[in-house]
Amino acid sequence: MILELSDVSKSYRQTRSESLVVLKNISFSLDRGQTLAIIGQSGSGKTTLLSLIAGLDSPDSGQIMLEGKNIAAMAEKELSRYRAGKTSIIFQQFHLMPHLTAEENISLPLEILKQKKIRELTHDMLEKVGLQDRRHHLPAQLSGGECQRVAIARALVVKPALLLADEPTGNLDIETGEKIARLLFDLVEKENKTLILVTHNPSLAGQCREILTLEKGCLL
Repeated sequence: MILELSDVSKSYRQTRSESLVVLKNISFSLDRGQTLAIIGQSGSGKTTLLSLIAGLDSPDSGQIMLEGKNIAAMAEKELSRYRAGKTSIIFQQFHLMPHLTAEENISLPLEILKQKKIRELTHDMLEKVGLQDRRHHLPAQLSGGECQRVAIARALVVKPALLLADEPTGNLDIETGEKIARLLFDLVEKENKTLILVTHNPSLAGQCREILTLEKGCLL
């Protein structure tokens, strides 16, 4: 088992006397190499749950165990190392650095982690996502599908224990989205990665081995 959530809850204060409960007692576990889709309507808590697992936010209560460590109890320095080396996120809006080329965007997390063989690892990922001939292009010079390929390569290049994807095809047209989905699942299988995917797309969710549904902050 790589990930286990136990009674995780999260709320946000709206006024001095009122709070909005976003997640209520969420519990599930995930085996290494497994693919999991989390589906639900807008406002059901999907993105908040992904943020908690990524260590971008903290739960009000409960445990989030990754490889046996409770990230909800980590100090900020340890949490920063966790975010940098243990998880990677693929966003709907790509979140590429606009002033960096495709190659530089992919190599950036390796440089932050002070990895060795940065050029070799970056070129390997460029080849895997089919962007060798576009490596010197800036994001503004790439199509939406190409930008998402760069984002996928950037997420996988650090070899994370857990890969998180938040609506990875939501900003793409149907045909491009299907191509990106095939690429993502093909790479996840070849790299033996554990994937949690948040999506509104039933077809995309159906490609995962398991599906969880969130409704009003509760797992069905």
